[in-house]
Amino acid sequence: MNDHEHGHDHAHGQHPVRDHGGRLAAWWHRLTHAVVPHSHDSRAKIDPALESSRDGLRALWISLVGLGVTALAQAVIVVLSSSVALLGDTLHNVADALTAVPLGIAFLLGRRAATRAYTYGFGRAEDLAGIVIVVVIAGSAVAAAWTAIDRFLHPAEVTHLPWVAAAGLVGFIGNELVARYRIRVGRRIGSAALVADGLHARTDGYTSLAVLAAAGGGALGWRWADPVVGLVIAVAITIVLKDAAREVYRRLMDAVDPAIVDQAEGTLRAVPGVRDVATVRLRWIGHRLHAEADLVVDASLSLVAAHEIAADAEHQLTHVVPRLTSATVHTDPDSHPGGHHHTSLSHQRRHPDH
Repeated sequence: MNDHEHGHDHAHGQHPVRDHGGRLAAWWHRLTHAVVPHSHDSRAKIDPALESSRDGLRALWISLVGLGVTALAQAVIVVLSSSVALLGDTLHNVADALTAVPLGIAFLLGRRAATRAYTYGFGRAEDLAGIVIVVVIAGSAVAAAWTAIDRFLHPAEVTHLPWVAAAGLVGFIGNELVARYRIRVGRRIGSAALVADGLHARTDGYTSLAVLAAAGGGALGWRWADPVVGLVIAVAITIVLKDAAREVYRRLMDAVDPAIVDQAEGTLRAVPGVRDVATVRLRWIGHRLHAEADLVVDASLSLVAAHEIAADAEHQLTHVVPRLTSATVHTDPDSHPGGHHHTSLSHQRRHPDH
C-alpha cells in the first residue's frame, strides 16, 4: 500500500507554472524544475492546498464587500419606500453576504495540517459550511414569504418608486457579478459550497429584477403587485435552496461525477504491468479529491516490481485527474485477485495446519 500526495507543478499536469516575477523568474523556475529531482514528500502538498484556499478566501471577501454595499444601498431605499419586494431582495442579499463567514472559517480550518485525531485533515469543515449556507438560504426564503403574506393582510402604499426600481437594477448587477466570480472560482478549486453560494447569488440577481416589476405595478396603481412579487421572490429562493441542498447532500454522501471515475479507471488500466483494475473509489474532502484503488498484477512479480507498478499508478492518477491530491493503491496478485481473498489468506498464515 502506497500513498502519494500531489504537490508540485508539472508541465504535463493540471497546474500551470505561476509567474513569480517576470520572464527571468519563470525561466529560473523551469530550469530548477528540470535539474532538481521531483519531490513526492507529503509536505510538498501544502502549497497547492494553500493556494486553493487563498483563492476561495479571496472570492469570499471580495463578494462579501460587493454584496454588503449592494444590500446597504437597498436597505436605505426599503426604509424610504416600504416595499416588501425590495425588503425580500435585501434580506436575500444580506443572507448571501453572511454566508461568506462560515465558508471563510471553513477555508481557514481546511488549511490546518492533519493531526493524530483528524488524520484526513479538516477539509470536511467546508462541507459543514455548505449545510450552514443551506440553512441561511431557507431562513431568507421564510422571511421573504412571511413579509409578503403580512403585506397582503395589511396593505400599504409603496413610495419612491423610481428609487425602488433603481435599487432592483443595482441588486441584479451586483449579484450577477458576484455569482459569476464565486461559481468560476468554486469550480476551479472544486468547492461545492462556494459553487452553491454562487448559485444563491445568481438567484438573488434574478429576484432583484422582479423588484422592477413591483415598482412598475406600483406606478400603475396595483397595490397587490408588491406583495405578489415578494412571494415570487420567496419561491425563487426556495428553488435555489433545492439546488444548493442537493449539491451539498451529494458532497456529504461522497458522490462524484461518474466521468471522473471512468477517467481514473482508464488511467490505471493504461499503466504498464496492470492486469486489471478491481476497484476505484473517489471521495471529496473539502475541495480536494482522494482516491483508493485495487489493482491486479502478475503473481510472479517481486515485491519491488509490484511496488513500482503501484507507485507509477499513483503518479499517473494524481496528474491526470483534476484536483486529486492523494491516491492509495493496493496491488493483488492475479492468482488471488480481489479483497475477498484477504480473509482466507490471513487465516492460512495464522493457522497453517488447518
